Amino acid sequence: MPVRALDFLDLPTIARYRNDVLTLDSARALTRGHPLGAMGLLAYINPARHLYAAISNGGDSTLLGGIIHTRGETFAKLLYLAPSSNLQNPQLPELIEHLTSQAGEWKAFHVLAEIDETNQVFPALRTSGFSVYAWQRLWDVSQIQKTESTISKEWKRMSSIHLPAVQNLHYQIVPQLLHPIEPAPNRVSGFVHEDLKCFASITSGMYGIVLTPLIHPDEDDVAEKIISLIKNVSNGNRKMYLNVRSYQTWLEPVLEDLGAKASQRQAVMVKHLARLVKEGKPARVVPNNVGVQPSRMSRMETDE
Repeated sequence: MPVRALDFLDLPTIARYRNDVLTLDSARALTRGHPLGAMGLLAYINPARHLYAAISNGGDSTLLGGIIHTRGETFAKLLYLAPSSNLQNPQLPELIEHLTSQAGEWKAFHVLAEIDETNQVFPALRTSGFSVYAWQRLWDVSQIQKTESTISKEWKRMSSIHLPAVQNLHYQIVPQLLHPIEPAPNRVSGFVHEDLKCFASITSGMYGIVLTPLIHPDEDDVAEKIISLIKNVSNGNRKMYLNVRSYQTWLEPVLEDLGAKASQRQAVMVKHLARLVKEGKPARVVPNNVGVQPSRMSRMETDE
């Protein structure tokens, strides 16, 4: 079954499976909607975006998939696979391999995928070289933002002066083994608390807002800080979610007490495309146009 890039002649196939899709980038799905919807398809027309889709078809069996990369990031993300009713197809690993090879052309070091831990696609992802490196839950906090309380000014939009403190917080909370996969923030984006021990990155779209918090375990009044964050970020009637990774699971009882609703636990999987070598030292090589004079050892004559 050949695998090739998706083109406009495949629009009837896309229309057939648009409601039978497995999304593998949860934040993008919650904030920007269906990856095969009208808005999702328009994104493929923009040549400046690292967004690629492929199709594997032959006979009566068809598989679709997409992958996305943000310029400057060290990782790409599997975006979707379709149809979700046919993901036990033995040809699926071939399609996944094709998509990840495109990420290599974008010079990404890793490819990520987020999937419910009970999903049938697990075997195909493992066959394609993916492994679980973390777990996450997405908590719907939309009802919290509707509660009556005053907006606190403890949280503010991140500025360049906050970047070193946010990076330091990242190194304290995210396990060291995950740093190559989840590098410290290098862009001025998100919200910081006034004590600089709380940070939240933000992904937003016309359908919703997803916040990924980093809160130091020594912090007090965590519930109040979360409520304050939600109130400061709240904008209109869009749904709001908190993405809690496995190294921040101590936040989950707090969110449960606040009335937030948890999604199914998801596995965050990674495939390594390259090994990042840190602090490498170039070997000393003698230039071709330089001659090397061998050293001589002369005998020292002494009077006996």
